[in-house]
Amino acid sequence: MFRLARSSLASAAKVPKAAFLQKRNLSIHEYLSADLLREYGVGVPKGGVAKTAAEAEAIAKQLNTEDMVIKAQVLAGGRGKGTFDNGLKGGVRTIFSPHEAKMFAEQMLGHKLVTKQTGAGGRLCNAVYICERKFARREYYLAILMDRVSQGPVIVASSQGGVDIETVAAENPDAIIRQPVDINTGVTPELAKMLAKKMGFTPACIDEAADTISKLYKVFIEKDATQIEINPLSETHEHEVLAMDAKFGFDDNAEFRQNEVFEKRDTTQEDADEVKAAEFGLNFIKLDGNIGCLVNGAGLAMATMDIIQLYGGSPANFLDVGGSATPKAIEEAFGLITKDPKVTAIFVNIFGGIVRCDNIAQGLIQTVQNMNLQIPVIARLQGTNMKEAQELLSKSGLKIFAIDSLDEAAERVTDFSKIVSMARKSDVNISFELPI
Repeated sequence: MFRLARSSLASAAKVPKAAFLQKRNLSIHEYLSADLLREYGVGVPKGGVAKTAAEAEAIAKQLNTEDMVIKAQVLAGGRGKGTFDNGLKGGVRTIFSPHEAKMFAEQMLGHKLVTKQTGAGGRLCNAVYICERKFARREYYLAILMDRVSQGPVIVASSQGGVDIETVAAENPDAIIRQPVDINTGVTPELAKMLAKKMGFTPACIDEAADTISKLYKVFIEKDATQIEINPLSETHEHEVLAMDAKFGFDDNAEFRQNEVFEKRDTTQEDADEVKAAEFGLNFIKLDGNIGCLVNGAGLAMATMDIIQLYGGSPANFLDVGGSATPKAIEEAFGLITKDPKVTAIFVNIFGGIVRCDNIAQGLIQTVQNMNLQIPVIARLQGTNMKEAQELLSKSGLKIFAIDSLDEAAERVTDFSKIVSMARKSDVNISFELPI
């Protein structure tokens, strides 16, 4: 959804090159989003979450209706068109009885759902959400997010909801409404009513739609959200305004004051290595290359990956140790890097401003010794105590090659990576020795 807001608006900035960096927001499951909306008085269909087939059957009985929907609780888009690893097609299914709720829950729970956003590995379904099926008279789209262009909240809305909003933005950009919000005044009743009219709600629902918009903005501000997406926001035949589906994102920087929200985090939906890295204050993301990178600072990390590619190499990861480049953090970082069997060389690029280069060097030496690392390590340590660091590395006798020049270091690590790759393909062991 965030990409839509950028691509569909002429005045929005282009997605930055670092768009694949870790996003600073927490996502929560749909059923938790529905519970949060209920707390703020936003209309949502009745429903409940089940973690066993028996619970799913019981919830379906409690709803006391023959029109229901069962939804796999997986943090990924495209669930309805996804496929489970057992062959079941569709992570969102219409059901008509408690028996069907139990039957589909049995096929969903404990299985991985593969969608266009999960990758081939899919994501594990640990819960299902059963809710009443409401028949919409009209469907709309509404999102609230933080916008870099206006440097504040922006509401993105459309009369064409219930479909892929990015497709709407591409095929009919005039159908997208963009309304910046002054964070000092917020969403006033007049602004909310104006938006409800622009979106096309019928006169009988204008007031309720405006009230819903105001409540959603209240959630956005009070819970430190980075985005709220309602698709569809529906008007029923009974003239109710209901949020049929909701996606939330929350700013990780606000965790200290949003404990209740962050307790809803489901780490089973995240990459295990990235979760482990975060425990040690590391920003880590896997990539597809074979040169491991350990850098302090996101900007330097991006430049490091760029220059590796310039010399014909391919980075295996983004790893920013920030100011926490302690020996323990370095060891954990190396553990994450070398866990990838594709890695054939490691490039350590540290600017010693906050951290001292000699401390980094000691951490590197200790880590390589403890791990009995066999692949070559190129270390470029610049800044505070860099000469002492180079002396430590040169006397270590380990496969750590200290190089000052960024170009030379990138070229050398790429060459080493290619040599190791060729040796592995030929099932040959090779050894790197100093001097080179």
